[in-house]
Amino acid sequence: MNITHKLSSKKQRALEILIRLKREYPQARCTLNYETPVQLLVATMLSAQCTDDRVNQVTPALFARFPDAESLAGAELGELETLVRSTGFYRNKAKNIRGACRAIAEKFNGQVPKRMELLLELPGVARKTANVVLANAYGINQGVTVDTHVKRLSKRLGLTEQTDPVKVERDLIRLVPQEDWENWSIRLIYHGRAVCKARQPECGRCLLADLCPAAEI
Repeated sequence: MNITHKLSSKKQRALEILIRLKREYPQARCTLNYETPVQLLVATMLSAQCTDDRVNQVTPALFARFPDAESLAGAELGELETLVRSTGFYRNKAKNIRGACRAIAEKFNGQVPKRMELLLELPGVARKTANVVLANAYGINQGVTVDTHVKRLSKRLGLTEQTDPVKVERDLIRLVPQEDWENWSIRLIYHGRAVCKARQPECGRCLLADLCPAAEI
């Protein structure tokens, strides 16, 4: 089988997976709670190595105290660390949040930039965070958000052989229509939480089992 045919076959399978995921999770949305692009940026930064549920428990008090980039930029680091402690890696997260918000306040008039290259200049912001913010705050699909669920499921489904998130994203961009890049990620995350779990995937009740090379039925 030549490379072109392999890609075409893989793309057809990816599109069928997308159709089924849309049908199964029609109301899927970003599960982080936020009111502004800055708050979404901060919540996404806090979600690294942490569940969205835990982040949503932390952010009400955080955003009540520091609701915008300017207030976060001027936050005392110790207080910020205390507020985000339960999300893990709290020292680095607090430092990066304050640093990113200082850059937003000083360089972008308090507004989160709408361009990938500018977002990537912010402390603690990589492509995953930038993709989440662009897609959910601004409706801009500039890439595919690759978190642990998306990486794991994409590999199990035979859509990538990569483990590096940037390389996984590159493979998925070739297979999924741009208008579906973000909802692909969100629905894979839902499916990873509900069925295709890391340690014990429930292949017997998976709607994608017949399309999945890793399925154990």
